[in-house]
Amino acid sequence: MPNPNRVTEKLFQSPSKYIQGPSAIHNAPKYLSSFGAAPLLLSDDLVYKIAGKELTTALEVANFKVTRGIFGGEASKDEISRLGALGKEKSVDFIIALGGGKTIDSAKAIADDLGLKVAVLPTTASTDAPCSALSVLYRPNGEFENYRFYSNNPSVVLVDTSVVVQAPARFLASGIGDALATNLEAKAARNSPNFGGGLPTEVASAIGAKCEEILFKYGRQAVEANKAKAVTPAFEAVVEANTLLSGLGFESGGLAAAHAIHNGLTAIDNHTLHTKMHGEKVAFGTVCQLILDGAPTSEMDRYISLMVSVGLPTTLADLGIENATDEELRRVAALACAPNETIWNMDRVITEEIVFNAIRGADVAGKDYKVRNGL
Repeated sequence: MPNPNRVTEKLFQSPSKYIQGPSAIHNAPKYLSSFGAAPLLLSDDLVYKIAGKELTTALEVANFKVTRGIFGGEASKDEISRLGALGKEKSVDFIIALGGGKTIDSAKAIADDLGLKVAVLPTTASTDAPCSALSVLYRPNGEFENYRFYSNNPSVVLVDTSVVVQAPARFLASGIGDALATNLEAKAARNSPNFGGGLPTEVASAIGAKCEEILFKYGRQAVEANKAKAVTPAFEAVVEANTLLSGLGFESGGLAAAHAIHNGLTAIDNHTLHTKMHGEKVAFGTVCQLILDGAPTSEMDRYISLMVSVGLPTTLADLGIENATDEELRRVAALACAPNETIWNMDRVITEEIVFNAIRGADVAGKDYKVRNGL
């Protein structure tokens, strides 16, 4: 049930500084110099080739001593421990995360373990992870394990849109899928404490609404611009919505069923499903959220239309699990209803059976939209 501890204080939290724009990476030394001069730069091999070398050069010209930590791909406790040991061995004095959501979540954990500040430089706009004071951790096999919470948000989030636009448009679309849940979940969780432990503020609600407004106004246009590698005003607006507005909105507004069902989907052992991005699975969770909210068909259609227009999944078939059995979907529902999951933030009765039926209902709603629109 929402707010069992009867919290009455409102709370809003955010990064100390957010910077976004083309070629912003060249100015990284200016924004990072107050943290120290010996960072651990965390990135995978692909991202290092795309932006890591350029960032390292900019830092070394400014007399930073950069230690490179090669991220292995999973935000797991083992990977965090391995890279944390490297940072300790090299006596680094702050952490830089360069990459996607799992790189960022690992870097936050390493910084927390070592008692250091973390600067986040996302290379995609595929999740709302960069701005938050939490990590989503997984087991080495990719199954969701737990959330990890921190006392502070990242000190700096720096988004170079010249780098972000080089990523496949699927990444931006996935970010839209993640961000589209923000306002709906915040409204469903409005009477529950947020991730900071306080009730949502009015500004958190306004940020969630503005995030959604931008996605409906510019979402498809931004994805098409991304396909052309064009940094346009629409692209900049959606990058900000995916990264800053959704990040602030979910953390200070709260999550509900969409993300809990995303976490539940990790219970199905299916290769195609596990190749889907975070925001792609959250998108289907958002359809489930709408079902649980009792949304009318006209409202369902509005959200599904945007999702379909940018290539997001709205059915089990889109996720590659059209043949999922009732037993498998009940496992998804059970994991979505695990103790302390965000679905319990909702101000309504929730059971595993209700969630199972919402998943089935979301699947048929997505199918029905496509049939009615000749898709």
